[in-house]
Amino acid sequence: MNDAGQTNEPYTYAKAGVSIAAGNALVKAIAPLAKSTARPGADASLGGFGGFFDLKAAGYSDPLLVAANDGVGTKLKLAIDSGRHDGVGIDLVAMCVNDLIVQGAEPLFFLDYFATGKLESGVAERVIAGIAEGCKQAGCALIGGETAEMPGMYAPGDYDLAGFCVGAVERAEALTGSKVEAGDVILGLASSGVHSNGFSLVRRLAADKGWKLDRPALFDQDKLLIETLLEPTKIYVKSLLPLVRSGKIAALAHITGGGLLENIPRVLPDGLHAQIDADSWPQPRLMAFLQAQGNIEPEEMARTFNCGIGMAVVARRELAAEVKEKLESAGETVFAIGRIEAGEKGCTVSGSAENWSARVPWTATHNG
Repeated sequence: MNDAGQTNEPYTYAKAGVSIAAGNALVKAIAPLAKSTARPGADASLGGFGGFFDLKAAGYSDPLLVAANDGVGTKLKLAIDSGRHDGVGIDLVAMCVNDLIVQGAEPLFFLDYFATGKLESGVAERVIAGIAEGCKQAGCALIGGETAEMPGMYAPGDYDLAGFCVGAVERAEALTGSKVEAGDVILGLASSGVHSNGFSLVRRLAADKGWKLDRPALFDQDKLLIETLLEPTKIYVKSLLPLVRSGKIAALAHITGGGLLENIPRVLPDGLHAQIDADSWPQPRLMAFLQAQGNIEPEEMARTFNCGIGMAVVARRELAAEVKEKLESAGETVFAIGRIEAGEKGCTVSGSAENWSARVPWTATHNG
């Protein structure tokens, strides 16, 4: 002790709340998970300061690189509070790789960032196992990442995730929206649930309405409500990539934040407008539940949630039937949901009376 009653015991990083040993143990534990995602161009080994990728080994001759990054959003809070950490890693990968495929790019490699106040036994491993599973579903290699233990930055048990993915597309196959024309057909690929957008509203409803998340869902007695809400985001890469490479797709839109209304215009050139018929696919029971619980207007649904459509596919009218058949053969549920018309750049979603709980026929438009 010194005169002030303070100890002269040496300080260590561990006493400040950071365990180097725990971090090293995590890297050792997840190395086989990363290795399982190896693909041509990357051996998916961990431990270096960076990860290599060999484009030549991946078979590209004149590639453009495409990069995307994203997170999981407040869906993480539901996962943390319920102790269900296994699916959010798939969500993380899906939000990045689905953004790459809409530009025609094959996801090549992925890196993650996992940040927490204190590494909890098993939690990080479960999350990263989900990331590895998402990478395998997308066909990309998990070549690195960062685990940050930051005492005081996060509440006990909390963590955050970010993902970074790089893909490649042959220059002639890139999807830029320039191929879209009036008369094209819009196909919708079914979502697996809420995906990873709109969860601030979902969580507000859960709190205000007193949902019993660990009870069977009112609309599906075979699943707990929390399971339906945390269903991982669907990854569309493997079903779409062959069609992209064949030139049979004019454009793709990943339906994320902003819903159908705001995402489809992002892949349209000036002078074209997307007309979406909400009567052309059944409203999923989960979406009907959310709408009823919040008394949500149809327009708000169309700009907040995916409403059952996770990806929009634009194809020539004469190719639409073939594209639909090939996607269904790949395991997708496909609906013909609309068309491209001449007009101000934007999207209109319309429905009949009683559709999406509307009392009268309705229309919602977003231009831009």
